[in-house]
Amino acid sequence: MRKIFLVILLLGFIGYAGINLAESVTPYVSIAEAQSNGGGVQVKGLLDKNSPTQQTCDEFSFTLQDEATGETMRVKYEGIKPDRFDEAYHIVAVGNYHSDDNSFHAKKLLIKCPSKYEGQQPQS
Repeated sequence: MRKIFLVILLLGFIGYAGINLAESVTPYVSIAEAQSNGGGVQVKGLLDKNSPTQQTCDEFSFTLQDEATGETMRVKYEGIKPDRFDEAYHIVAVGNYHSDDNSFHAKKLLIKCPSKYEGQQPQS
């Protein structure tokens, strides 16, 4: 009887962990896929230098450009402009697309800057 209880408890824990893991994983998608997907996703792109960034007291917004297709999407981030944002090589926005205002609402921004070691010759 005790073995059955332990097996059921173990299977319950594995199921609970699996469901939580599946909910926490957010896939990388293109801008077009983010606009058609209602769930949480990660979109990687470049800062569109032709569109202005805007900072209000509680929101930072900018335009993200798909590196492959050139397609753009407005991103709204609840917070302030991240450090080194202007030096970003790639930007990853984590959140979901809202068709009511045609923008991607990011919960998190990941700023990927060029490595300080790129272009350096190895020392001999």
